[in-house]
Amino acid sequence: MEENHLFTRFANDLLEKRQTHACTTLLKTNAIEFLNQLIDFLFPHFSSKVYITPEDVVAKVQLLKRDLIQLLISLNGNKPLDDVDTIADAFIGRIPSIHSNLWKDAEAIYSGDPAAENIDEVILAYPGFMAILIYRISHELYLLKVPIIPRIISEHAHQITGIDIHPGATIGSPFFIDHGTGIVIGETSLIGKNVKIYQGVTLGALSVDKSLAQTKRHPTIEDNVIIYSQAVILGGNTVIGKNSVVGGNAWVTQSIPADSVVYNKSEVRVKTNKEFEEPINFII
Repeated sequence: MEENHLFTRFANDLLEKRQTHACTTLLKTNAIEFLNQLIDFLFPHFSSKVYITPEDVVAKVQLLKRDLIQLLISLNGNKPLDDVDTIADAFIGRIPSIHSNLWKDAEAIYSGDPAAENIDEVILAYPGFMAILIYRISHELYLLKVPIIPRIISEHAHQITGIDIHPGATIGSPFFIDHGTGIVIGETSLIGKNVKIYQGVTLGALSVDKSLAQTKRHPTIEDNVIIYSQAVILGGNTVIGKNSVVGGNAWVTQSIPADSVVYNKSEVRVKTNKEFEEPINFII
């Protein structure tokens, strides 16, 4: 009897949560499917679909708008349909500028990486470019105050590239991520144009207190800055001035003026075995 009573309470609690939190894995699946359709549309590298005439392109745009409206309706049944249409129209209207910025990003990566043989290789094979591509899509949805979907999309990028860019971050174009694994860019980060970031870089907050949710918690990186691997830059008031270089493993929590070089100095001492008075023996 006691066990039945326990599961009755559990059942009521479960049903209440299912009604209150109605988002399902289907929403995640549909959001990623919409993302993939948009990527296929923007770059033939990821699609077998051939568009021959302008009419073909316009027809596909209308299909994307339809799918986005359905996605938004499934997200929030309480949102008036007129608002959904307005959001979809606004997002579709931003597709040309997303596409333009992404080509600038791809060109910057190609021109800045000696290992890249051509721009098609960058678009098709570079995880840094894929992370930027998905960020630029999720960011526009974030600006339109679409809930949940931007984070689903950005976390999908995190899963497939190892690069974590919050959709709320503001990033200029061109933007260059080299290698990329382990990069974290926080929600209120501001990044200028022609910035280059290497693997393991963190643009983070000094505090994760929930009361700071609506404040600028992450740093500002001005134009033409290079940040080398494993550097950590923290704080909403921290500004890295334009044309600066932040060296690998640097830990920065205060602003840096323009044209600066910041680096973490370490000492490596090399000795030969003969310089030790007696060898070190390990017996296992």
